Amino acid sequence: MTFVSPMPSREFLWDVFQRVDKDRSGAISADELQQALSNGTWTPFNPETVRLMIGMFDKNQSGTVSFEEFGALWKYVTDWQNCFRSFDSDNSGNIDKHELKTALTNFGYRLSDNIVEMLVRKYDRLGQGTIYFDDFIQCCIVLYTLTSAFRKYDTDQDGIITIHYEQFLSMVFSLKI
Repeated sequence: MTFVSPMPSREFLWDVFQRVDKDRSGAISADELQQALSNGTWTPFNPETVRLMIGMFDKNQSGTVSFEEFGALWKYVTDWQNCFRSFDSDNSGNIDKHELKTALTNFGYRLSDNIVEMLVRKYDRLGQGTIYFDDFIQCCIVLYTLTSAFRKYDTDQDGIITIHYEQFLSMVFSLKI
């Protein structure tokens, strides 16, 4: 399943960028981005998700997102929003374990119910057995990043790797998660 949103005009993006860039620095910080994003719960957007997204689109490692980088970030968040809504089958504004399993299966993951339940527990910041939009993004980014790192060692694609402890530590600590 692919979710592709049309890219808004440069003028529209510039208008949004200027409204988000509260300090008029010409770049969007994690704090500014967090304040601009909505997770649908009237609570602040997950700061860890914001940090991950800034890291993904901050090409010059400045810790901020320039206007040029902002367009890609906007599209990324919009695509995730469309994706989230498509799997929120009961339109509750959150994803439960069944909806998460459906989403992850559609993304190509074959995870046991125990792992899906563990993911819900890990990314359920409110303790309600559900995951909100911002935590869904974080869950998917982390799962993708860990899976990509694992696949580098799983050369025969059988789902099993043999690595030394220091290789494991090196793999995990080198990840941007």
